[in-house]
Amino acid sequence: MNRCVLNLGVALLLSACAGPKVKVATVPDVVEPAVWQRDTGQAISPDKAWWRQFGDPVLTALVEKALASNTDIGKAAGRVREARADAAIARAALLPTLNAGFDNAGRSRIVSPFGTPLELSSGQVDIEAAWEVDLFGRLADQRAAARDAYLASAAARDAIRLSVASSTASGYITLLSLDAQLKIAQATLTARANSLRLAKTEFENGYSSRLELQQAQSEYDSTAQLIPQTRLAITRAEDSLSVLTDDIPGGIQRGGVLDALTEPVIPQTLPSGLLRRRPDVAEAEYQLAAADKSLAAARKNFLPQFNLAASLGRSFGTEQVYPFNIWSLGGSILAPLFEGGKLTALAEKAGAQRDQAAFAYRGTALTAISEVEKALATAQRVDEQLVMAIAQRDSLSEQLRIATNRYREGYATYLDQLDAQRNLLSAELGVVQLRADALTARVTLYEAMGGGWSPDMIDRADAD
Repeated sequence: MNRCVLNLGVALLLSACAGPKVKVATVPDVVEPAVWQRDTGQAISPDKAWWRQFGDPVLTALVEKALASNTDIGKAAGRVREARADAAIARAALLPTLNAGFDNAGRSRIVSPFGTPLELSSGQVDIEAAWEVDLFGRLADQRAAARDAYLASAAARDAIRLSVASSTASGYITLLSLDAQLKIAQATLTARANSLRLAKTEFENGYSSRLELQQAQSEYDSTAQLIPQTRLAITRAEDSLSVLTDDIPGGIQRGGVLDALTEPVIPQTLPSGLLRRRPDVAEAEYQLAAADKSLAAARKNFLPQFNLAASLGRSFGTEQVYPFNIWSLGGSILAPLFEGGKLTALAEKAGAQRDQAAFAYRGTALTAISEVEKALATAQRVDEQLVMAIAQRDSLSEQLRIATNRYREGYATYLDQLDAQRNLLSAELGVVQLRADALTARVTLYEAMGGGWSPDMIDRADAD
């Protein structure tokens, strides 16, 4: 009976030592939509090497080079390595430590009682073992927190890889669109140069007014300005791609033209479990799990710590007739009694960090859902605009042909031809921009869908 009372008292004492209950915020769960707003067909999950679907070998080579050499990815890989080491340190804390030593070794010369010199040697060989018994699971919680932090860092690295791949693909598409715009500007400038020569001839022969000549000159100068502007934009785009691929700024090889790029299929139905396919959402989830484990470990700091220690050695010396063995075996219990509020503050800090991680996860998940919806809508709507823009361009091209013929035959003014040229240039540039937007929208959509990523891509072996 007395033993039962004693055990009950010890249990109550330990529960009292568990520390104050830390209040944490209640954050609503994020539930992925059962049906996305634009589900109309078969689900398609992006391939891990989705950038190959554009059918441009240079684009593929640039993306793969960026993935291998980008400095941001290199820094992220370093953080993963650091987190892996932290996980190994936390795992090692659960295991006993074993040390070997050679103590009190020395040699001395003294005077014997008979007044003669005497040389002495001594030494002691020790093997020491120590182990903290994780009776309440504090070390296990710390290990779990370190493991989740490692997984979060690995997911963060993969999120950066996806962002770099998307930025490289988008940058290359932009570069090809600028090439197309430059080609249109140069062709238009040639046409306007011909118009300017014709206007000069007619003015000199008295068939047109100076106003028409000045209008032709103004349109030529306006078009000429587009060429250096576009070339500057091309240089900037090339430099940005060079930085992404860890190269010295310079020219970028082209694999083809904008119209030669293949448009990847837009998924009409998004795969289920989409949030689990995004590395940034996985990162936030692992960070929340790590914060929960850290909070549990912080509360267990109020509980006693049990330590066991043992040593075995052998001592020898000149004055000893025979070497002899020495040993020790013991344990200790260390329970906090007064620490000035430090443990309470640490627990509150861990609770606050847990709340931050919980809100960060919810925000990341909601942003992910929004990005997917917007990316899918953008890809669909830009495609619709492109169809209409192409029809408008073709109509304006025919309008310019008719206006030019009527002007040459004297049935229309030069202003009619000028307006038709101006409108066609704007329409052609608009088609190029919309085609680039359509391709970039697919890049953004694949990035929003996780780019073929899955949690299985993280190497868990190093954290276990």
